[in-house]
Amino acid sequence: MHLSSFLSTIGLVSLAAAHGVVLKPPARKPSDATTEACGRALVNFYKQDETSYPEAFLRSNPLPDRSKCNLFLCKGYQFADNAANVQSYKTGDSVEFEVYIRIPHSGYANVSIVDTTSNKVLGTPLVSWASGYAASSRPPADQTKFSVKIPELGAQCATAGVCVLQWHWFGAGQTYQSCTDFTVAAPAPTAPVAPVEPAPGHGHGHRIRGQARW
Repeated sequence: MHLSSFLSTIGLVSLAAAHGVVLKPPARKPSDATTEACGRALVNFYKQDETSYPEAFLRSNPLPDRSKCNLFLCKGYQFADNAANVQSYKTGDSVEFEVYIRIPHSGYANVSIVDTTSNKVLGTPLVSWASGYAASSRPPADQTKFSVKIPELGAQCATAGVCVLQWHWFGAGQTYQSCTDFTVAAPAPTAPVAPVEPAPGHGHGHRIRGQARW
Protein backbone atom coordinates (compact mmCIF):
# COMPACT_ATOMS: atom_id res chain seq x y z
CA MET A 1 0.00 0.00 0.00
CA HIS A 2 1.27 3.46 -0.85
CA LEU A 3 1.99 5.77 2.09
CA SER A 4 -0.63 8.27 0.95
CA SER A 5 -3.30 5.54 0.80
CA PHE A 6 -2.27 4.27 4.22
CA LEU A 7 -2.51 7.74 5.75
CA SER A 8 -5.90 8.27 4.12
CA THR A 9 -7.11 4.98 5.60
CA ILE A 10 -5.88 5.99 9.05
CA GLY A 11 -7.67 9.30 8.67
CA LEU A 12 -10.93 7.56 7.82
CA VAL A 13 -10.58 5.19 10.76
CA SER A 14 -9.95 8.15 13.09
CA LEU A 15 -13.01 9.96 11.72
CA ALA A 16 -15.21 6.88 12.07
CA ALA A 17 -14.23 6.59 15.73
CA ALA A 18 -15.23 10.17 16.52
CA HIS A 19 -18.71 10.86 17.81
CA GLY A 20 -19.54 13.28 20.63
CA VAL A 21 -18.29 15.35 23.55
CA VAL A 22 -19.43 18.19 25.82
CA LEU A 23 -17.93 21.58 24.95
CA LYS A 24 -19.67 23.53 27.73
CA PRO A 25 -19.49 23.57 30.75
CA PRO A 26 -15.77 22.75 31.11
CA ALA A 27 -15.35 18.98 31.18
CA ARG A 28 -12.58 16.81 32.62
CA LYS A 29 -9.41 16.33 30.56
CA PRO A 30 -6.73 13.64 31.00
CA SER A 31 -3.19 14.38 32.18
CA ASP A 32 -0.58 12.91 34.54
CA ALA A 33 -2.96 11.46 37.15
CA THR A 34 -5.03 9.75 34.45
CA THR A 35 -1.85 8.40 32.89
CA GLU A 36 -0.81 6.92 36.23
CA ALA A 37 -4.24 5.40 36.93
CA CYS A 38 -5.27 4.29 33.44
CA GLY A 39 -2.07 4.06 31.43
CA ARG A 40 -0.40 6.07 28.69
CA ALA A 41 -2.27 4.19 25.95
CA LEU A 42 -5.66 5.46 27.14
CA VAL A 43 -4.49 9.06 27.47
CA ASN A 44 -2.97 8.97 23.98
CA PHE A 45 -6.15 7.40 22.63
CA TYR A 46 -8.35 10.22 23.91
CA LYS A 47 -5.89 12.99 23.17
CA GLN A 48 -5.91 11.83 19.56
CA ASP A 49 -9.72 11.92 19.54
CA GLU A 50 -11.53 13.19 22.63
CA THR A 51 -14.94 12.35 21.14
CA SER A 52 -14.23 8.60 21.07
CA TYR A 53 -15.54 5.92 23.43
CA PRO A 54 -14.17 3.19 25.73
CA GLU A 55 -15.49 0.25 23.71
CA ALA A 56 -13.26 1.35 20.83
CA PHE A 57 -10.25 1.59 23.17
CA LEU A 58 -10.88 -1.93 24.49
CA ARG A 59 -10.78 -3.45 21.01
CA SER A 60 -7.01 -3.20 21.01
CA ASN A 61 -6.11 -2.58 24.67
CA PRO A 62 -6.56 -4.52 27.91
CA LEU A 63 -9.03 -3.37 30.53
CA PRO A 64 -7.21 -1.18 33.09
CA ASP A 65 -7.27 -1.98 36.80
CA ARG A 66 -10.83 -0.96 37.69
CA SER A 67 -9.87 -0.15 41.28
CA LYS A 68 -7.77 2.69 39.85
CA CYS A 69 -9.45 3.48 36.54
CA ASN A 70 -13.12 3.03 35.66
CA LEU A 71 -13.45 3.57 31.91
CA PHE A 72 -17.20 3.98 32.31
CA LEU A 73 -17.00 6.80 34.84
CA CYS A 74 -15.90 10.04 33.16
CA LYS A 75 -13.88 7.93 30.64
CA GLY A 76 -11.49 7.16 33.51
CA TYR A 77 -10.33 10.79 33.71
CA GLN A 78 -9.07 11.60 37.21
CA PHE A 79 -10.08 14.49 39.45
CA ALA A 80 -6.44 15.29 40.27
CA ASP A 81 -5.93 16.42 36.68
CA ASN A 82 -8.91 18.77 36.96
CA ALA A 83 -8.78 20.14 40.50
CA ALA A 84 -8.11 23.66 39.20
CA ASN A 85 -11.26 23.65 37.07
CA VAL A 86 -14.01 22.94 39.62
CA GLN A 87 -17.21 24.89 39.01
CA SER A 88 -19.07 26.46 41.93
CA TYR A 89 -22.86 26.42 41.81
CA LYS A 90 -25.77 27.28 44.08
CA THR A 91 -29.09 25.50 44.44
CA GLY A 92 -31.33 26.62 41.61
CA ASP A 93 -28.50 27.73 39.31
CA SER A 94 -29.05 27.11 35.61
CA VAL A 95 -26.11 25.42 33.88
CA GLU A 96 -25.84 25.79 30.11
CA PHE A 97 -24.71 22.76 28.09
CA GLU A 98 -23.31 22.64 24.59
CA VAL A 99 -22.70 19.20 23.07
CA TYR A 100 -20.76 18.45 19.90
CA ILE A 101 -22.11 15.48 17.94
CA ARG A 102 -19.73 14.57 15.12
CA ILE A 103 -21.31 11.27 14.05
CA PRO A 104 -24.88 10.50 15.18
CA HIS A 105 -25.97 7.18 16.68
CA SER A 106 -29.58 6.93 17.82
CA GLY A 107 -29.75 6.04 21.51
CA TYR A 108 -30.64 7.39 24.93
CA ALA A 109 -28.95 10.14 26.88
CA ASN A 110 -29.12 12.08 30.10
CA VAL A 111 -27.31 14.54 32.33
CA SER A 112 -27.11 13.42 35.94
CA ILE A 113 -25.27 14.29 39.12
CA VAL A 114 -22.94 11.41 39.89
CA ASP A 115 -21.16 10.71 43.17
CA THR A 116 -17.72 9.67 41.91
CA THR A 117 -16.86 7.88 45.14
CA SER A 118 -19.61 5.32 44.48
CA ASN A 119 -20.44 5.87 40.78
CA LYS A 120 -24.07 6.37 41.81
CA VAL A 121 -26.53 8.90 40.43
CA LEU A 122 -27.81 11.31 43.08
CA GLY A 123 -31.56 11.69 42.72
CA THR A 124 -32.97 11.54 39.20
CA PRO A 125 -31.50 12.77 35.89
CA LEU A 126 -31.64 16.55 35.47
CA VAL A 127 -32.58 16.06 31.82
CA SER A 128 -33.03 12.90 29.78
CA TRP A 129 -33.94 11.50 26.39
CA ALA A 130 -35.34 7.98 26.64
CA SER A 131 -34.73 7.25 22.97
CA GLY A 132 -33.96 8.90 19.65
CA TYR A 133 -31.04 10.94 20.92
CA ALA A 134 -28.70 12.03 18.10
CA ALA A 135 -30.64 9.92 15.62
CA SER A 136 -29.97 12.19 12.64
CA SER A 137 -27.08 14.12 11.15
CA ARG A 138 -28.70 17.29 12.46
CA PRO A 139 -30.02 16.49 15.96
CA PRO A 140 -32.78 18.74 17.34
CA ALA A 141 -31.40 21.90 18.91
CA ASP A 142 -32.51 20.90 22.41
CA GLN A 143 -30.27 17.81 22.23
CA THR A 144 -27.09 19.81 21.76
CA LYS A 145 -27.87 23.11 23.50
CA PHE A 146 -29.87 22.96 26.71
CA SER A 147 -29.73 23.84 30.39
CA VAL A 148 -30.16 22.00 33.68
CA LYS A 149 -30.94 23.31 37.14
CA ILE A 150 -28.91 22.42 40.22
CA PRO A 151 -31.23 20.75 42.76
CA GLU A 152 -31.09 20.90 46.53
CA LEU A 153 -28.16 18.64 47.48
CA GLY A 154 -27.58 19.41 51.14
CA ALA A 155 -23.95 18.66 51.97
CA GLN A 156 -23.56 15.85 49.41
CA CYS A 157 -21.55 17.91 46.91
CA ALA A 158 -19.78 20.34 49.23
CA THR A 159 -16.34 18.73 48.72
CA ALA A 160 -14.52 19.14 45.41
CA GLY A 161 -13.97 15.87 43.56
CA VAL A 162 -17.04 14.11 44.92
CA CYS A 163 -19.71 15.26 42.45
CA VAL A 164 -19.78 15.68 38.70
CA LEU A 165 -22.38 16.70 36.17
CA GLN A 166 -22.14 13.76 33.79
CA TRP A 167 -23.47 13.81 30.24
CA HIS A 168 -24.06 10.18 29.28
CA TRP A 169 -25.04 9.02 25.79
CA PHE A 170 -25.36 5.37 24.75
CA GLY A 171 -26.01 4.49 21.13
CA ALA A 172 -25.05 1.67 18.76
CA GLY A 173 -23.31 -0.15 21.62
CA GLN A 174 -21.06 2.83 22.30
CA THR A 175 -20.74 4.84 25.52
CA TYR A 176 -20.00 8.57 25.51
CA GLN A 177 -19.45 10.57 28.68
CA SER A 178 -18.22 13.98 29.72
CA CYS A 179 -17.90 15.10 33.33
CA THR A 180 -17.83 18.54 34.93
CA ASP A 181 -16.53 18.76 38.49
CA PHE A 182 -18.53 21.08 40.72
CA THR A 183 -19.38 21.96 44.29
CA VAL A 184 -22.47 23.33 46.01
CA ALA A 185 -21.87 24.92 49.39
CA ALA A 186 -23.46 23.04 52.25
CA PRO A 187 -26.36 24.93 53.85
CA ALA A 188 -25.46 26.87 56.99
CA PRO A 189 -26.49 25.08 60.17
CA THR A 190 -29.66 26.42 61.74
CA ALA A 191 -29.10 27.95 65.17
CA PRO A 192 -31.17 26.30 67.91
CA VAL A 193 -34.12 28.35 69.12
CA ALA A 194 -33.73 29.35 72.77
CA PRO A 195 -36.73 28.55 74.99
CA VAL A 196 -38.84 31.55 75.93
CA GLU A 197 -38.94 32.15 79.65
CA PRO A 198 -42.42 32.92 80.97
CA ALA A 199 -42.96 36.46 82.23
CA PRO A 200 -43.15 36.86 86.01
CA GLY A 201 -46.60 36.06 87.30
CA HIS A 202 -47.65 34.29 84.10
CA GLY A 203 -45.84 30.97 84.34
CA HIS A 204 -47.04 27.45 84.90
CA GLY A 205 -46.22 27.68 88.61
CA HIS A 206 -48.56 30.67 89.01
CA ARG A 207 -51.45 28.69 87.55
CA ILE A 208 -50.80 25.86 89.99
CA ARG A 209 -50.80 28.28 92.91
CA GLY A 210 -53.96 29.85 91.56
CA GLN A 211 -55.62 26.43 91.36
CA ALA A 212 -54.55 25.67 94.91
CA ARG A 213 -56.37 28.75 96.16
CA TRP A 214 -59.72 27.62 94.72
